[in-house]
Parts: sequence; structure tokens; C-alpha cells
Amino acid sequence: MTTNQFNDNFLKATRGEKVSHVPVWYMRQAGRSQPEYLAIKEKYSLFEITHQPELCAYVTKLPVDQYNNDAAILYKDIMTPLPAIGVDVEIKAGIGPVIANPIRTIQDVEKLGTINPEADVPYVLDTIKLLREQLSVPLISFGGAPFTLASYMIEGGPSKNYNKTKAFMYSQPESWFLLMDKLADMTITYCKSQIKAGSQAIQIFDSWVGALNVQDYRTFIKPVMHKIFTALKEENVPLIMFGVGASHLANEWHDLPLDVVGLDWRLSINEARERGIKKAVQGNLDPAILLAPWDVIEARAKEILDQGLAHEGGFVFNLGHGVFPQVSPDTLRKLTAFVHEYTAK
Repeated sequence: MTTNQFNDNFLKATRGEKVSHVPVWYMRQAGRSQPEYLAIKEKYSLFEITHQPELCAYVTKLPVDQYNNDAAILYKDIMTPLPAIGVDVEIKAGIGPVIANPIRTIQDVEKLGTINPEADVPYVLDTIKLLREQLSVPLISFGGAPFTLASYMIEGGPSKNYNKTKAFMYSQPESWFLLMDKLADMTITYCKSQIKAGSQAIQIFDSWVGALNVQDYRTFIKPVMHKIFTALKEENVPLIMFGVGASHLANEWHDLPLDVVGLDWRLSINEARERGIKKAVQGNLDPAILLAPWDVIEARAKEILDQGLAHEGGFVFNLGHGVFPQVSPDTLRKLTAFVHEYTAK
């Protein structure tokens, strides 16, 4: 462990405990807009960076060093474990994950294997161990939720409407639930291995599940999410749920055995609390605001902080989605300092 005093404000906030200031970290804070990262990306792809523990640890730690954030999030992608189970995935610049062998039938699902993290993704675990020696803030790891992973695996890549995914779900329910179960088992094993290696919190990204209505979520998704969070709860680390455009599902997430409900910018903290969400919440500045003048950023951040502090339950300041590549590192540094100073007790 680093000799610096350990800053545990993030962990305290996830448990609803008193903090010396509201903790702040940003989704996609590692990389994206930092000059040092952009120079590395000229030489290496995302997967190539993640396969080099020392380099990956450097990229993960960079925003903590530059912005004074209260948590680090491991630099990797939700696609990272998929090759281990037989998914031929490539992350293409300007497109995103592209799957060469999309799922079409129950036979395709049955062919999927299982993950052995120590053998299949040792570089992820080695990076975590390195970071625990280097960081003086908590390390967050993550996994992709079954719906979002399945959407790439069925569509063959990113989608705007998830028509193929939904059609598969509605027309082949037996295949769908088998796929959900296999992806849940993978996610549980993968996340538990990250915790064992030293990760101190887990965020599950169900980035695109907002494409479903509440009824379909309850039928096709909620049981598998309950399975995942119940299994991870045994590890006694904070568990965070997040998706984009999924405000209508926030109460469904609140029902699950998790600790923190992540909010995007479409649902205010006040409204979430009025809906009965009593667990800790995380969010939720619109990342586009970071491209506005500073007085606009400060005013919007202050509004979110006031709402977060006005209610019982923990609060972690974050964006409502990831940092854009166009955002200035100076803006993130200034925003972190503002959050700390405005909420210091």
C-alpha cells in the first residue's frame, strides 16, 4: 500500500456514513482526454494496454494523480472477459465492439464456454494487485450486465434500437434465459476474482438496458441481476448499478441487493428520493455540461451537490455517463476541487 494516508470517503459514502467531503470520481476518467493517455493510444489499442499491467495501472492511476479524485476505476472494457468464453470481439476505433460470431440460435448459446480468470485474464488481476500497492484511494472494478453484453453479442456490434436483441428475447425465451444464465455466471466469477485480487468496489454497467420497459425488465432481466448481486454481496464490498436512459428502472435496481443506485442526468436526485430510493446514489452531471463555460458547470454541479446533501443516504458525485474525449483535463481538475471545497465539513 502507498505510504500516503488512505482516503476512504468513497467507501464511507457508499455505506451512507459521514464523510469529510462528498467523494467524486468520473466514469471513463481513465484516458479519454488526457494528453499522456492519448500518446499511449497512438501506440497501443485498448486491449493491448490492458494486457500490460504496469501500463494499465499507470493509465488507471493517472486521473487520481491529476484530478485528486476519491476513487480509481480500473482501465478496461466490459468486453474484456468475452474472448475467454468464445466470443470473437474486436474494439474498432470510431465504432466500438464488433462481434464476428453473433448469437443467432440456442446452439450458439450452448457453445459458449466458462471463464477461469486466473488463466484467461491474469493481466487484469495483476493490474489490480499493482494498483493496490500504488493507490491511496479505493479501486473500483466492474463488469458488464447480461443484457448489455448480450446486445453486442446478438447485434454483432453497437445498436440504436436493439431490434435483434429484443426479437431474440421475445421469440426464443429458452435461448435467452440460457444466455442470461451463462453471462451471469461469467460476471459473478469475473467480478469475484477482481475482488479477491484487491478491488474494493464493483460497478455493474447495464449501459443499454434502458431500451426495455419495466414489465420486460422484471420478466427477462431482473431475476438474473438478482442472482448476480446476491452472489457478489457475499464479498462484502460496495456494489453499484448503472445504466443510461434507464430512469424508469431506478426503483427496480433499488429492489436488488446492491448498495448504490447510479443515476444519469435524466433523473434528479430529489426525484429519485421522492420515488422512495433510500440507498446511496451516485451521479449525475450531464457530461455535455463539461463543455460549457465554467460558471455553467459550477452552477449545475452546485445544484446536484445541494440535492445530494439534502437527503439521508450516501451520495457520490459523478457524471451521468462517461467523460467525452473533448473535455479539458483542467475542467475535471477544477470540478473535483470545487466538489471537495463546497462540501468540506
